[in-house]
Amino acid sequence: MATTNVNILRATLSSIQPPHPRHYSLSPRRLPSFSLFSSSSSSLSLKLTSLSPFKPLPKPRSLSTVSAAVPKLADSVSFPLSPENDAIGEELTSSAGVYAVFDTKGDLQFIGLSRNVAASVDVHRKKVPELCSFVKVGVIDEPDRESLTQAWKSWMEEHIEATGKIPPGNETGNTTIFRPPPQKKSDLRLTPGRQTQLTVPLEELIDKLVKENKVVAFIKGSRNAPQCGFSQRVVGILNSQGVDYESVDVLDDEYNNGLRETLKNYSNWPTFPQVFVNGELVGGCDILTSMHEKGELASLFNE
Repeated sequence: MATTNVNILRATLSSIQPPHPRHYSLSPRRLPSFSLFSSSSSSLSLKLTSLSPFKPLPKPRSLSTVSAAVPKLADSVSFPLSPENDAIGEELTSSAGVYAVFDTKGDLQFIGLSRNVAASVDVHRKKVPELCSFVKVGVIDEPDRESLTQAWKSWMEEHIEATGKIPPGNETGNTTIFRPPPQKKSDLRLTPGRQTQLTVPLEELIDKLVKENKVVAFIKGSRNAPQCGFSQRVVGILNSQGVDYESVDVLDDEYNNGLRETLKNYSNWPTFPQVFVNGELVGGCDILTSMHEKGELASLFNE
């Protein structure tokens, strides 16, 4: 009977999607915002064409190969967690891999995967400290989505084999530890159209927008179809953080006419994208990427 139950759980595991390899973050409290014009029409998806020479895809690594590179869950090193203990951040800054969160009784609560384990665990610790007594970590030296997913499955199967149970935080529909990213929203429009005479200077509209919303990203293209690689990277980072943000298309000359030059003068920043947090310019793609890799964005968005 026990073997039958384990086989059933293994079958169930195949239907559970592993969490995306990202930094998990709580959505910040939404601040009151003034009325702007929101695009309700769906965006046209653009296919990006790479000019890089063709390279054959690498052969997929088998689960046994990845499992051999990552220690078993039972053999992995434990890191104690507490509000005063930053040891895991010091040991695992920017490390990618799988991790398992345990409560004070030693019961496993959640198995996750991340491209920055320390940042992900820190978010869990702040969100549900009562469920985060210590964590086990398996670092992956050459992380890609396949290797992270296979390592996650390896740990899940090991836990199911040993206990006959799926960790509570990994059960379908459970959002106690893992919270999915918010649904995509439409981009904001600063004006009702270029033929409409504004009664308020465009710079004042920008100022009001960035000060009355927690996070605002001025990008090239829409959030659903960015039209430059830097904007696509910024949108990907914001989505991976699970942060609730507003986006404005600086290339939309119909509803945001004159925005590009006005915003450059307002922020004293010559390029796009531009990301504002709490009314202050954080920077563009390079700065946001650097903060993302260092695990600094979660604390910034939670201020």
